[in-house]
Amino acid sequence: MGRPTKYNKAMQANAELYLADGYKDCGDVIPSIEGLAELLEVNRSTLYEWKDKHSMFSDTLAGIEAKQKKVTLNNGLTGDFNATIAKLVLANHGMHDKQDTTSQMNVVVESDIDDVS
Repeated sequence: MGRPTKYNKAMQANAELYLADGYKDCGDVIPSIEGLAELLEVNRSTLYEWKDKHSMFSDTLAGIEAKQKKVTLNNGLTGDFNATIAKLVLANHGMHDKQDTTSQMNVVVESDIDDVS
């Protein structure tokens, strides 16, 4: 039998405060799972366990990831964040800077109009 969980209403409330710009009060530039784990004084793996067991906490973690993407994207576009670091963070959210250099497109135009002379 494992140790009792630390998850409770206070932990959930603190996680929600962190998401609602409380991450700035913690000295974080963007919200992160690591920042939340430090605030709650638990391991990152514990947060993922709570995510699987508590739907409200799962929603909070999803909100942190979404806000991280939005804050990074907006600050990257305005130049407030280092472009290289913003690119690395956004890569974790499925955004990539790459071009498809292998595809070739051939366009064939067919006409159904008979040539009338």
